[in-house]
Amino acid sequence: MSAKMEKLEHNMAKFTIEVPVEEFEKAVESAFKKNKNKISIPGFRKGKVPRQMIEKMYGKDFFFGEAADICIPEAWSKTYDECEEEIVSSPENIDVVQLEAGKPFIFTAEAALNPEAKIGKYAGVEIEKIDSEVSDEELEAAINRERDEQARMVSVEREVRDGDITIIDYEGFVDGEAFEGGKGENHSLTIGSGSFIPGFEEQIIGHKLEEDFDVNVTFPEDYHADNLAGKAAVFKCRIHEIKEKQVPELDDDFADDAGFDSVDDYKKDLKEKLEKKKAADVRKKKEDAVIAKILEDAEMDVPEAMIKTQMRRSLDEFAQQLMMQGLTLKQYFMFTGLDEEKMMEQSRPSAEKRIKSRLVLEAVAKAEGMSVSDEDYEKTIKEMADEYGMEADKLKEAIRPEDDKLIRKDALITKALDFIVEKAVEK
Repeated sequence: MSAKMEKLEHNMAKFTIEVPVEEFEKAVESAFKKNKNKISIPGFRKGKVPRQMIEKMYGKDFFFGEAADICIPEAWSKTYDECEEEIVSSPENIDVVQLEAGKPFIFTAEAALNPEAKIGKYAGVEIEKIDSEVSDEELEAAINRERDEQARMVSVEREVRDGDITIIDYEGFVDGEAFEGGKGENHSLTIGSGSFIPGFEEQIIGHKLEEDFDVNVTFPEDYHADNLAGKAAVFKCRIHEIKEKQVPELDDDFADDAGFDSVDDYKKDLKEKLEKKKAADVRKKKEDAVIAKILEDAEMDVPEAMIKTQMRRSLDEFAQQLMMQGLTLKQYFMFTGLDEEKMMEQSRPSAEKRIKSRLVLEAVAKAEGMSVSDEDYEKTIKEMADEYGMEADKLKEAIRPEDDKLIRKDALITKALDFIVEKAVEK
């Protein structure tokens, strides 16, 4: 296989890729084997028709289209690995140039090349000082959150208050007529959650168990059901159960349940955890602040194809996170009313920021003549192993050569980031 690259405007490149006759023939044979069971010719059992007979009846190029589909990803992968320039997008505008029997298969594809950022001052940039101390108020808030997490929901016999969980029946009417989807029985509703139509939950407050009452609301003008948007509605309601949250006292029993001998020991441990978390948060804020400052004077021409590839990568990462929660992307779209195009477009600002930040750090590494030592590499591997819950040696065994290249580049980026944060001046 051979590939020629022609540089285009805006850090794009056009690749002309030639697949040898022998490799294309292998792809044609694969296409035949994949489809032979689907082809019927009188006189032959299904799946037993010789390839020559199929090509005689339907043409020599009968399997060429699918063979091309087999060749293109493989040929592009080799082009990506062997290209001296860094390709930073998926291929697009793929066109077939030559697809003939006995000749090499030739196609063209366009992709983005990694842009080079021009940066101004990057060492010693000024940023606002960020407080890293854990205040008494922050500690108290964290304690209250943990107490809240240990709270019990207890059934009570009194009027509904804000924050209660109620079990209710309801049925909605517009102009005296019940509407579809407006009825619920034994529905759990937390007062103040904002999960119902604006004004609904507030009108539950003050009512008692097994009391029948009406709730009057108006659907928002932008409500998703057109037949209800902007309409006044009456919901007939009844409350079957009221539960209140009972938060445990901060005492030695609470500390004992948390695994500590005393409240003081519990507070000390919690403060140490908060300090560790805040230190990480402050570090991230410093990184963002320094990069944002450098970006003010930076120049770069980021190809649209590179942005789209990052947007796609972000969507794929989100889909993987959903899978870990037992959801599919399709289900998420159904629940939220979003679609793939809308969600990808929403990720555009963060995709652009992520790309530009990385390009700036690459420029810093180049300006400082940085390289990745064996120690830097081992540190990166260990951090990755810790993140995945693996042993470093096991992770090394699983790393492919192409992955190794990316890991070393990530280590270089981290080195540049450490450098600019260390040199930053806080004021």
